[in-house]
Amino acid sequence: MALLNTSHYTINDIYALPEGQRAELIDGQIYYMAPPNARHQEIIFSLSRKIADYFDKKNGACKIYLAPYAVFLNKDDKNYVEPDISIICDKKKLDERGCNGAPDWIIEVTSPSDPQRDYGIKLFKYRTAGVREYWIVNPQKKTVMVYDFEKELYSNQYDFNDDIHVCIYNDLILNINNLL
Repeated sequence: MALLNTSHYTINDIYALPEGQRAELIDGQIYYMAPPNARHQEIIFSLSRKIADYFDKKNGACKIYLAPYAVFLNKDDKNYVEPDISIICDKKKLDERGCNGAPDWIIEVTSPSDPQRDYGIKLFKYRTAGVREYWIVNPQKKTVMVYDFEKELYSNQYDFNDDIHVCIYNDLILNINNLL
């Protein structure tokens, strides 16, 4: 939930939060994040392990990072997100603080408290920032929304039982139920 405050916050405000308090900054508004539950963590771990295995097998140059990992989407101090999974193929975007610019592929696992942030605000921000592919995994509905921003408005919804072809890697297919 966004703070009810008319002032605009900056990345400095994010770094000034008490230790252990996680939040994201989108267009100058702070959104606090609840700790993930066990199912959320299980999905993130299983997906990231499978994707990392794929990169290892292909000797790929892409890197995978799990939240909390800082992504500075724009060249400003008003946007800071921590996607559940970030895949970054351009090493020039990486430094000690995190990723500067859009990751190639972002996966968000919705939380029961605020799933609409992933479907609305983040969908718009990721697309306009240059993310190539965006997945929204919804454990409550057992669905995965896949957005292929390289092919403009291409999107598709899958069930956890479906084989999902990764848009930016033609030979990578993931099935959530098979991973869990």
